[in-house]
Amino acid sequence: MIESFTKPKPFLRWAGGKTWFLKELSKYIPENGFNNYIEPFVGGGSVFFHLNPNTAFLSDLNSELTDTYNVLKEDVESLILELMKYKNDMDFYYRIRQEKPKNSIKQAAKFIYLNQTSFNGIYRENLKGEYNVPFGYRKKDFLQPEILRAANKALQSAIITSRDFQESIDNIGEGDLVFIDPPYTVTHNNNGFIKYNAKLFDLDAQHRLSDFIDEVRNRGAYYILTNAAHSEIRNIFQKENDPIIEISRASLIGGKKAKRGLYEEYIITNVLQMD
Repeated sequence: MIESFTKPKPFLRWAGGKTWFLKELSKYIPENGFNNYIEPFVGGGSVFFHLNPNTAFLSDLNSELTDTYNVLKEDVESLILELMKYKNDMDFYYRIRQEKPKNSIKQAAKFIYLNQTSFNGIYRENLKGEYNVPFGYRKKDFLQPEILRAANKALQSAIITSRDFQESIDNIGEGDLVFIDPPYTVTHNNNGFIKYNAKLFDLDAQHRLSDFIDEVRNRGAYYILTNAAHSEIRNIFQKENDPIIEISRASLIGGKKAKRGLYEEYIITNVLQMD
């Protein structure tokens, strides 16, 4: 039997994900390629799955997310079998939401199931660190085995850890590509703050990230940063000779009936300068 080929793509819905950026991505990839791929805020992993690199270091501060990636990498078939037991209805959803599995397979299945059946796939925790997103009344099938199997194959090239972004620096060398998509401290062109994982990625964290990028540049590596188009962000991340490109895109948060508008985001990179 000939095995069907499914191109790897995100298996999670992720607020702030960069699927919209993929049509622009080829402009920012080094012409001569790159060595290792590093992504310190992996989230839904849309850029990683699109590039499908030979070697990757993926990380995120959200340990439930990275644990799910590792389970998918190590035992996709057991994960699929567990998800086959689940139902997309409200009572089942709230029962699973309050469970606290000890088993890693069950915990990863819970994470994927809640992500796929919750309201807009948002990851949000209350002050106690408990996931509290309501049921989403979503009709799409939450279990797509071919997507999970394709993601499993792509993840064989990756080392996946839960850590602060600064710890990624030890994996970065000359000619590597670092894709950096942090939680946005400011909403697009406004001064409002947003929460991430019951923590705030504040302006101090943005300054730390700017220092991290300085070290990436010093090591002769490429970087691509996405961030909110805001004057404060421009001031923090302005680097000598590195262009800041402003892109307009539609908001994807709020569901089909939500009012959507155009938002501006920055792409900041040294790829164009180094090439």
